[in-house]
Amino acid sequence: MTEAYDLRLAARNGTLIGPTGSMAAGFMQANLALIPLALADDFETFLKANPAPFPLLARGAPGDPTLPGLGQDIDLRTDLPQYRVFRDGHAVEMPRDISRLWRDDLVAFAIGCSLSFEAGLVAGGVTLRCHAPGKTCSAFDSNISMAESGAFGGNLVVSMRAVPSSQVPRAVELTGAQPESHGAPVHIGDPQRIGVDLSRPIDGIGLTDIADGETPVFWACGVSLERAIAFAAPDLAITHAPGHMLITDRNTRRRAP
Repeated sequence: MTEAYDLRLAARNGTLIGPTGSMAAGFMQANLALIPLALADDFETFLKANPAPFPLLARGAPGDPTLPGLGQDIDLRTDLPQYRVFRDGHAVEMPRDISRLWRDDLVAFAIGCSLSFEAGLVAGGVTLRCHAPGKTCSAFDSNISMAESGAFGGNLVVSMRAVPSSQVPRAVELTGAQPESHGAPVHIGDPQRIGVDLSRPIDGIGLTDIADGETPVFWACGVSLERAIAFAAPDLAITHAPGHMLITDRNTRRRAP
């Protein structure tokens, strides 16, 4: 058994209820989207047209709540600490178990997450105040348009980490080597240039302050899934709740220079 497996079981039995940032170093965390079969091919095409926010790790079979390629005994109905449910493009609830909502036409998509690279950044010499138990990075809406495909579109959501200014080149180097976890930043510096308001983090979670000697660094974020779902407005779609990820058994395959 792995630490990742134990954490999935903890989510399943209700003892893991908070954000997963800083957990299971060395294992990839994943964003989750459950999309009706009628839109699944369009959705996959959309993901591939926007590889920075949506590095596709796995696609499931219709009605199948497992993803065997990503881990042992995964049950997508129970193994994330919290989910967000959308009906006709609107968020309506945030349950901790979606078994009652499962349908035979739901197709699972697992997408790489920037939480996977944080431990590697710290190990590589980058100081992150957001990488600690009970803390997480913040996410923001931007004015950057994603490439539309089929029914899906919308603006990019970005995650922000305050990085010591002298360490920004190292952060770019390390994350650029991990395209499965969103890769290199999409913007460095002035948030207003990409339409970000640091006083308005999505869901009000995550560290948003920039200390003296730090630079705000922005990466493409898997919460962009929510904007794409709002754009397409399927009758039902389900994602992870921001910061509450699927912890997989896949290694991060760190390739630090």
